[in-house]
Amino acid sequence: MQNRPVLYMLPGLLCDETVFAPQIEGLSDSIDVRCPDFLGMDCLIDMARHVLDIAPQRFSIAGFSMGGRVAFQIMALAPGRIERFCAFDTSADPKAEGEDIKRQAIVDLAYREGMGALAAAWLPPMLHPARRIDRDFIKPLTAMVLRSTPEVHEKQIRALVNRPDARPVLPTIACPTLIACGREDEWSPVAQHEAMAAAIPGARLEVFENCGHFLPLEQPEGFNAALRAWMNLKPAA
Repeated sequence: MQNRPVLYMLPGLLCDETVFAPQIEGLSDSIDVRCPDFLGMDCLIDMARHVLDIAPQRFSIAGFSMGGRVAFQIMALAPGRIERFCAFDTSADPKAEGEDIKRQAIVDLAYREGMGALAAAWLPPMLHPARRIDRDFIKPLTAMVLRSTPEVHEKQIRALVNRPDARPVLPTIACPTLIACGREDEWSPVAQHEAMAAAIPGARLEVFENCGHFLPLEQPEGFNAALRAWMNLKPAA
């Protein structure tokens, strides 16, 4: 199909297109879904510039977790190029007190015991409690983490702990906006998303039940429906 709107889905920490497989499959009939690669990058602004370099003049963005933080930087750099904006299971806040220490501990774990140990420690708490023991669900996520390296992980952690405060960007967003999260996302809780949605003029907030941090995989049908509705909104002139 020609002239499909372009949607860049921006991956989170250690993530690739695996986490967006249901969206790539379920939306590609009418939307050109693309997933950029942030491997080797250690700065959110550089990640944002990378997307702007490879994207068409006008496009939409949906950022997951770290990718949501990248999305805010894209909006800060080039608001006129963004047709629609979505951020999910993420935050606009700067580094929290003690965050760098907690993140360094898992960086050290990856170097000391390998990416398998990192996946085993990091992935289950991100998921809805019912999925934490679901081996079939966790298997592709573990394989995704194992495709990365401690060095890549460390660089992305560096990008996160050195992130700009994105809260001043929120009231400047003037295009159709969707803010979404899982009800049981313990890493990026609902309250953070309520605050972001309240700060963005006209933003729509959707909270998905029985869902942790990995919304695209945990509630794919509902999320795809929300994305379709959001993409059908008339873009800002």
